[in-house]
Amino acid sequence: MSESPQPDSDQPIQSSRGLLSIVGIGPGCDGLIAPQALGAIAEADLVVGYSTYIKLVKHLLKDKCIVRTGMTEEIARARAAIDEARKGRKVTVISSGDAGVYGMCSLVFGVLQEDGWTRDASPELRIVPGISAINACASLVGAPLGHDFCAISLSDLLTPWQSIRKKIDRAADADFVIGLYNPASGRRQRQIVEAQEIIAKYRSGTTPVAIVKSAYRKQQSTVICNLDNFLDYEIGMNTTVLVGSTQTIVYDGFMVTPRGYANKYTWEGEVLEGQQPARSLNPDMLPVREDS
Repeated sequence: MSESPQPDSDQPIQSSRGLLSIVGIGPGCDGLIAPQALGAIAEADLVVGYSTYIKLVKHLLKDKCIVRTGMTEEIARARAAIDEARKGRKVTVISSGDAGVYGMCSLVFGVLQEDGWTRDASPELRIVPGISAINACASLVGAPLGHDFCAISLSDLLTPWQSIRKKIDRAADADFVIGLYNPASGRRQRQIVEAQEIIAKYRSGTTPVAIVKSAYRKQQSTVICNLDNFLDYEIGMNTTVLVGSTQTIVYDGFMVTPRGYANKYTWEGEVLEGQQPARSLNPDMLPVREDS
């Protein structure tokens, strides 16, 4: 087992039960960080994170003790956070997006399980949600997640590529809107090409596709194109690709997946012939108009 990285500076050890907070900082801009996540960072004695994510919130970390590591050193980060929290410190582990979506949360649980940790043991555990990449990217291009969707990471570092291929095939066949995380990198280009080929077996070449890079960060860029030509654009590790379903449309530059209201109602709210109106669980509840 590798040695845990050491904090950047010393901090007094508290005598109370330690607190380990795992928080998502969303895409990284302050306006999209949840208040509870900001609170967990503010009260922390020690903040642990990937170097890039530490940079995104460094203005919030003045006078904080910090543990930062590079990519592929996630286990060392989790171990350092747990070890320091066990000493009685308030430790906050940060992930971009939501820590429970391709983030540090499940890894921390893995290390805790290996250690035999239980809920009543030290440290106390707190999980604070954040805006995931798929939500942040979707907001920049319209409403592509208006109906059923899924997220699939194309990184085969921890998951065999054959397993990922099967997931793409099943998702495409089931007509999910598909969010592709980690679509490509400098050394990994074939996966996104194969993903396109698999999805094209089930969807037309005109299916809308959004390419979003660095959502809500300085290098942000968005492109809405289609399944036939989206590979013509630059796609890297900071990119999320949103592939529409067979129902997804492009409306005045926005990518939209209808929820299905038009199958049941007119746009005046009347029920279409042959359809049954939805009924409230509380029959006494009626629309109320309040005039000022």
